[in-house]
Amino acid sequence: MKKLVASFIVFLQVLGLQAQDVRPPAVPLITIDPYTSVWSFTDKLNEEPTKHWTGRNQPINGLIRVDGKTYQFLGAEAPVYQTIVPTAVSEAYPVHYTFEKPGNDWMKPGFSATAWQAGKGSLGSDNMNPKPTTSWNTEEVWLRREINLPAVNPEQIILTMFHDDNVELYINGLPAYECACFTNKYQQYSLTPEVKASLKKGRNLVAAHVKNTAGPSLIDFGLVKELPVTVTVDKAAQKSVQVNATQSIYDFTVGPVDLKVTFTSPLLLNKLDILSRPASYITWQAQANDRKTHDVKVYFDASADLAVDQPDQKVTWQKTTANNLNVLRVGTSEQKVLGKKGDDVRIDWGYLYVTTPVAAQTGTTITIGTAARTAFTKSGVLTTTLDTNKPRSANDKPVVLATVQNLGKVGSTPVSNHVTVGYDDIYAVEFFGKKLPAWWRRDGKATAETMLAAAEKDYADLVTQCAAFDKRLSADATQAGGEAYAKLCALSYRQAIAAHKLVANTNGTPLFFSKENFSNGSIGTVDITYPSAPLFLLYNPVLLQGMMEPIFYYSESGKWTKPFAAHDVGTYPIANGQTYGEDMPVEESGNMLILTAAIAKAEKNANYAKKHWQVLTTWAEYLKKEGFDPANQLCTDDFAGHIARNANLSIKAILGLASYGQLAGQLGDAKTAEAYQNTAKEMAQKWMQLANAGDHYSLVFEKPDTWSQKYNLVWDELLGLNIFPDEVEEKEIKYYLTKQQNYGLPLDSRKTYTKSDWIIWTATMANNPADFQKLVQPVFRYVNETTTRMPVSDWHETTDGKSVGFRARSVVGGYFIKMLPK
Repeated sequence: MKKLVASFIVFLQVLGLQAQDVRPPAVPLITIDPYTSVWSFTDKLNEEPTKHWTGRNQPINGLIRVDGKTYQFLGAEAPVYQTIVPTAVSEAYPVHYTFEKPGNDWMKPGFSATAWQAGKGSLGSDNMNPKPTTSWNTEEVWLRREINLPAVNPEQIILTMFHDDNVELYINGLPAYECACFTNKYQQYSLTPEVKASLKKGRNLVAAHVKNTAGPSLIDFGLVKELPVTVTVDKAAQKSVQVNATQSIYDFTVGPVDLKVTFTSPLLLNKLDILSRPASYITWQAQANDRKTHDVKVYFDASADLAVDQPDQKVTWQKTTANNLNVLRVGTSEQKVLGKKGDDVRIDWGYLYVTTPVAAQTGTTITIGTAARTAFTKSGVLTTTLDTNKPRSANDKPVVLATVQNLGKVGSTPVSNHVTVGYDDIYAVEFFGKKLPAWWRRDGKATAETMLAAAEKDYADLVTQCAAFDKRLSADATQAGGEAYAKLCALSYRQAIAAHKLVANTNGTPLFFSKENFSNGSIGTVDITYPSAPLFLLYNPVLLQGMMEPIFYYSESGKWTKPFAAHDVGTYPIANGQTYGEDMPVEESGNMLILTAAIAKAEKNANYAKKHWQVLTTWAEYLKKEGFDPANQLCTDDFAGHIARNANLSIKAILGLASYGQLAGQLGDAKTAEAYQNTAKEMAQKWMQLANAGDHYSLVFEKPDTWSQKYNLVWDELLGLNIFPDEVEEKEIKYYLTKQQNYGLPLDSRKTYTKSDWIIWTATMANNPADFQKLVQPVFRYVNETTTRMPVSDWHETTDGKSVGFRARSVVGGYFIKMLPK
């Protein structure tokens, strides 16, 4: 074995792969769960405002003051809008509307709309987020809203609107905006000089026509004005950024001082209490680079935007001290806990916290962000005035949780301090009618204050543990697959974990719920668990059990009565039963059987399988009957559409049956083990005949002009099933190398797009290290060069490296499959 490792390292050296830098498409900063997740989408930390993984601005800002001169190292000034005419997010408004096409002058002030229906805006379908005030379920709607403008300069006024789908909007009868498109968030639009000139103090008319072409519908609009930028600060010079598994580390030069900023999310998978604790650290370390001493202060703030779904939502805040900590918090005034579900959704219940040790030389306040940053830029201190004008909309003179830390005289010896950013969601998930708190709250006694105090107490130890873990992971991944592969694993680690939420079931069992980010928002999706599994198998199989438990419970409780596994248990964070519109019978049943066998291998016993043996037997019997030659159904690659006789899906069914047989043998049932192993082997021989396409195996049976990645085959060797002859993998790998594009191996012969997680699985089947590298290097190139700036998208185009869809999903945990023992 040592000789093989040594030869592999020599091979990597020949290829010159030791020093490959990665330019992340986005850098994880604060990664706790699907809701609390802040990223930098740019090469430099101070180029743009930081964002939630969905792309919505969630600003955190950092300034450093050296000898009286201020520099920005974190974030950038975002446009700040003051509400002039509110949207329905903060205040429902009177409208007249009709679903029947009106006369040609319907948008003009003089038109009589008395025959139209009267109601409240916004209008839309009930399944839309944000939820509309008035239901609109037809194809088209026309509406008129009279607004009352205060005395305001029309030149400052900007339209803010959410429309789904096509819209034409008029102000005082003049065309203001038109687009045959849709938005999934509120966006701002400039008005023409003619429209601005028509605006006057008092009554004005806004009219809109919206056509819903597909899916849900919504129309909501208001008017805002952009506030002038009051803070102008030089940028700190960024020298480097390094993304490790649990830490992102930035280095800056700030005049005569070097600054290191480290973002640590202690997502240590073998420590469930720490993993669940919703607290991340931001550490700054300053050191003189000229052998002199310098006065250094650091400013940090976090916006109230981190605690709202939509910027119009009203927030309230509080400043206290507890457990020797300065505690700042902000949250919505409504606090509709678990009141919202969906995909492109941010949390709007619970509270965002920023804490600092009382013992540090610190000033804290909650006030208008621009005022706090201006005060620090000018004088190095915060205003002592706590803003008391609350509640108010998050985008109305936006407040921040602000702190200043005086590092004092800084010389050649590094001086550091930190803040903790936390989020208490109160309740995290609803599971079949029961509201469940996060794992750290499971005893009913923990509070946000005690959680934050524990985070502060553990700070130094956890930062050290995280740094050590990051080094081990990098070394292990490099040994398994080379340096480029190791960098992919480091980049994907926090993304994969933070797409989950760890809670305790009422019996104390860990439940680890995934959110299907930027896909459909499902919770506990089996074919998300399947590709994510390698990371959790490697570091803590209990978490994989926690991902599978909700599906087992769904069947074993009788709530799901079909003879195959469900697709999901709801829409995040409401897990009350499957909400996906179509079943994936072979896909999900095969996934559950294979992963149960993988857990048995990782734990060296089949106890988990024994616990669920009855339902596993039901699923195995289903696959035995329906799995080999699948009907026209979806598989995990559902975006590619329905397909019958799917050869790769057939492999999943075959290996699912083999997994069941292996588990039976581990449980002492030799007869069942032999029967299912033989069945699987017989199916494999038949599969080779039906899928044979000469120099490869086909996408679908008996269509030799097709091909596909047979990534499911990887489990045959990983689990030691030995169902398919080695020649199948060898033939496939050789063929795949003829189909590579610049940014990866296409998923199959239908399109040139791909899934990067499946490429890593496919590459893991290669016995030759050179072939593994040939398949992985284009994935590394994609991550490094894609122009789609967001947390890694697992679905991308192999020709130009752009994302096709999906982002920030947990499936990148599948990158770790090369590290699993065989």
